[in-house]
Amino acid sequence: MKTSQLEQVIKEMHAEAYLWSRQCCNFQDWLAKDVLQEVYLKILEGKARFHEKSNIKTWLFSVIRYTAMENLKKEKKLLPLEEGLEVELVEEVISKVNHEKLIMELPEKQREVLLLVFYHELTLEKSAEVMGIHVGTARTHYDRAKKNLKTLILKKNTHEQAG
Repeated sequence: MKTSQLEQVIKEMHAEAYLWSRQCCNFQDWLAKDVLQEVYLKILEGKARFHEKSNIKTWLFSVIRYTAMENLKKEKKLLPLEEGLEVELVEEVISKVNHEKLIMELPEKQREVLLLVFYHELTLEKSAEVMGIHVGTARTHYDRAKKNLKTLILKKNTHEQAG
């Protein structure tokens, strides 16, 4: 893909790429911006190449995910998504999901696949590719996430009715 085409794709997908970067960086805004800038540099310098083996969005999200993981490891701040999050940031980013706070209670892989499928509108196959796992594994995390989220919603509703 030519540099001018890549620049156009980056411009078109910037908002969504930024949201995914924030999600991969434990919703730390400053880190998400740094990661995204590093991703764009990797792409424009040819260090991350799109070989057209997958969808451009899937490829871009994979580059963002792996760059975020590299940065978190460098800073020795590799935390599961549920640690250190502010509820206001989660509610702002996950606007399509009705029970945002409850999603943060899910295990990391379940939360990640739900975000990719519901918020970023990727298929399970594309989500698995972004996460670097097999489709069957992604499907298992997705099914468990839905069941666990349903249980959390029911508990919340029961608690609210009792209180």
